[in-house]
Amino acid sequence: MGKAFVAVIIVLVLIALIFFAQYVSVRNTLVTKNEAVKAAWSQVDIVLQRRADLIPNLVETVKGYAKQEQTVFGDIAKARSALLSAGTPQQKIAANGQLDNALGRLLVVVENYPQLKSNENFLRLQDELAGTENRIAVERRRYNDTLQDYNTYVQMFPHNIFAAWAGFKTNDAYFKAAEGSREVPKVNFNSPTTQAPTPEPAPAR
Repeated sequence: MGKAFVAVIIVLVLIALIFFAQYVSVRNTLVTKNEAVKAAWSQVDIVLQRRADLIPNLVETVKGYAKQEQTVFGDIAKARSALLSAGTPQQKIAANGQLDNALGRLLVVVENYPQLKSNENFLRLQDELAGTENRIAVERRRYNDTLQDYNTYVQMFPHNIFAAWAGFKTNDAYFKAAEGSREVPKVNFNSPTTQAPTPEPAPAR
C-alpha cells in the first residue's frame, strides 16, 4: 500500500508539473503576442499622428480660397481634436473614421476651386498626405493581422483556459473602415498631377 501511494503521489506531481509547464508556456506566448499587438498599434498611432500634423496646413491652404466652407473646416477640427485626445485604440479608430469622412467632404470642396488645385503648396501637401494615407493602410492591415493572430490563440483550446487564468481576453479593437466610407470620397491623391491645370476664376459663392 505504501509503495502504491508513493507511486500515485509521484504521478500526480508529474501531471501537475506538466500542467504548470504548459500554463507557463501558453502564458509566455500570450504575453509575446499581446506585446506584438501593442507594437503594431504603436506604428498605426505614429502614422495617424503624422496625418493629424499635416491637416492644419492643408486646411489653411484651402481656407485661402474657400473661407466660406466653415462647416467642413469645423468638422475636420473636431475630428482631429477627438483623434489627438483619444486614449484607447477604439477611441482613436472611431475618431479616425470621423476624420476620414470630414476629409472626404473637403475634397469635394476642393473640386469647386480650380485655382486651389493648381496651388503648389496644396499639391505638395496632397503628395505628403497621399503617402501618409498609404502608410496608414499598410500599418492598419499589419495591426489587424497581428490582432487576429492574438485573438485566435486566446480562443483555441486549451489556450482559452490558461488565458482566462492569466487574465488575457480577446481584443475586438480592429481597425475597420469608417461608417459611410463607401458614400464619402476617400482621401486619395494618387491621380496624376504632372501638369497643373490652367488657373480659372473661382465660382461665385
